[in-house]
Amino acid sequence: MMVGYIDGSSIGNPGRAGIGYLIYKDNKLIHKESVYLGIQSNNFAEYMGLIFVLSDIIARGEKSCQIYSDSKLICEQINGNYKVKHQNILPLYVLAKKIISKLNTFKINHILRDKNKEADKLARKATGFLTR
Repeated sequence: MMVGYIDGSSIGNPGRAGIGYLIYKDNKLIHKESVYLGIQSNNFAEYMGLIFVLSDIIARGEKSCQIYSDSKLICEQINGNYKVKHQNILPLYVLAKKIISKLNTFKINHILRDKNKEADKLARKATGFLTR
């Protein structure tokens, strides 16, 4: 089972947005990514982080994953506990759920921001906020 840590960042909301994610297998880091998304909202960036990591995991031939995010909103929406209220986020939610349906096992868990520092750093780097 692969494990992913994701984060989205928006400097301004909306503003310069980016994502960061890390993928682990057998407790070893196998990939990390930082992607600039243009001018977007923070929630857009959070969902794109999920979509990118899921797509990457599936492209590696995996059928099981556990994702960790410091976005309680994303975790609760994906787990069906919160409704998606913003129409501009609904297509991203639908896409994420479609990708998730291709997996045999999927879990997403909320973690505190201090447990997600590396994904946060990658997301902020993508926005241009971090220079190193």
